[in-house]
Amino acid sequence: MKKAIIKGFGKTDQLDIVDLSIPSIKEQEVLVRVVAASVNPKDTFIRKGRYKALTGSRFPMGVGFDYSGIVEQSNISAFQKGDAVFGMVNGWAGKTFAEFVAVGKNEISHAPKNIELTDAASIPLVAQTALQALRDIGKIKEGFHVCINGASGGVGTMAIQIAKSFGAIVTTLTSPANFDLCKSLGADFSLDYADKTVTKTQYDIYFDVFGNQSFQSVKNLLSKKGVYISTVPSKRLLWRQFFINPFSNQKAALVIVQSKYHQLEWIKKLIELDKLKPIIDSIYPFTDIVNAQSRVESKRTKGKVVVTIN
Repeated sequence: MKKAIIKGFGKTDQLDIVDLSIPSIKEQEVLVRVVAASVNPKDTFIRKGRYKALTGSRFPMGVGFDYSGIVEQSNISAFQKGDAVFGMVNGWAGKTFAEFVAVGKNEISHAPKNIELTDAASIPLVAQTALQALRDIGKIKEGFHVCINGASGGVGTMAIQIAKSFGAIVTTLTSPANFDLCKSLGADFSLDYADKTVTKTQYDIYFDVFGNQSFQSVKNLLSKKGVYISTVPSKRLLWRQFFINPFSNQKAALVIVQSKYHQLEWIKKLIELDKLKPIIDSIYPFTDIVNAQSRVESKRTKGKVVVTIN
């Protein structure tokens, strides 16, 4: 089978597509013929060596965490050959940019019936990130004021919709060019991220998707029991999360997404209720994975970049 790999840490010239054996599946695993996979910033950070403490430095490394496809073999009774599925692999060993992928029970769900598999591949990582940030960490409730910084990308577009599904009042910080997109997804207010004096609202959740803010820079925007959540780790954030949070009403936390079957099912149902829709920036063929990753690195995407495999 064809599989994308990283030959070493560095620029996109370290990406390659090679021929490898189709993986065999273990107990409680499913073999999926991949239809599409999507690119996440995590993929580009791994390639650059940003997370080498977690990935190690053994090459070649696989690429990709999101996928959609068709079940080829199954050792899980809930999934049969021919089922349309989607999901996300856990850990730091990417592998979904391949013609086949073996996945475990928390890394797979039946695909939503009302969208194409190409679109479904864009959802699992970003939607679970948004759900775990807003619901599991932020304890979102109806009427909460939520601010989303960096709302036009993959996680941001999911976060707007998921926050609205809980009945929150959503403000997005983004470029004016993205105001219409955010409004179409349900945002109540959209503010220019470049204007530092735009808001006096007290937010129950400040979700820093873009990762260019800090707890200290936004603490005055938080309500008395507000939560700052970031997708980007830093020593200061982790120190506050583990050593300051227990003694403070205002909290700060890092979200590290983990794929869970019941959350994939929750997301699937929300999609089938037309309360969550994928936003696709662009679609590339498998042979053009270099440009697909370069597009994500531009930090100008609106939604997700998807790569078609089969």
